[in-house]
Amino acid sequence: MHLALNAQWRPRALIISHLLIALLFASWLWPVTRLYWNQFDVWLFHLLNDPVHAAGLWAHIWAIGSMRPVDAGVGVVMLAIMLRAGLIFPANQVRTGLYAFLVALIVMLLMRVGFSDLVEYMGWQHASPSLQIDGSARLTEMFPAWEERWDLKDSASRSFPGDHASVLMIWAMFCSFFVSGWRRLLVWTVAVVGMLPRLVAGAHWGADALVGGVLLSVLGIAWSCYTPLAYRASAAIERATAPLMRPLARLPVIGAFAVVSGR
Repeated sequence: MHLALNAQWRPRALIISHLLIALLFASWLWPVTRLYWNQFDVWLFHLLNDPVHAAGLWAHIWAIGSMRPVDAGVGVVMLAIMLRAGLIFPANQVRTGLYAFLVALIVMLLMRVGFSDLVEYMGWQHASPSLQIDGSARLTEMFPAWEERWDLKDSASRSFPGDHASVLMIWAMFCSFFVSGWRRLLVWTVAVVGMLPRLVAGAHWGADALVGGVLLSVLGIAWSCYTPLAYRASAAIERATAPLMRPLARLPVIGAFAVVSGR
């Protein structure tokens, strides 16, 4: 497979990735550059949220996008892209690629637990823009019936880091190791479109995604793909699941999927 799944340590890539996210995070913590991050956050929020006040098509689109079931739908799209033989991985590597991604995702989620505790302890946490900026367009107030039925997400008392964004970005980063051209564009389009509802609705600041989300996703990628972890763990999972996959591969419909048949 691609060098992203390496049996050896890649210390140079590991060090560079940590230096880059350290610089990114430092730019958010340092008061001088934090001022620019804050200005960017407010500008981006007004750019995306102000048109929602008109309550027209723009508001309806993002109200639908903020529904919890739509999050699940985006997840299904992400999974379908990964499992489509030849789109991200060759048919005989779809299963390995899926397992490796799950390893990277678990690594990131574990790091997120420790990072969130650190953020809380250091006082870096903050509320979402919809709770801090007067006059914000609140989708939950504009569509109360939808909120009652579908649980719209437009606010958070603890919005940093952007968990939703970190999952989308680690998926896009992981897939980007294996594709280029229009396929890479497709992957990042799905990731960006998936992140937008939270930003439009004001559930997250831009920096929650571009600092917190990037930091977590890069950490997850670095410690799974620039070390032997993803390579060895995905191979171990594949060996463990092989006895289940062999009988499934003989079934008429299920066996046609590359993730089951391995071809």
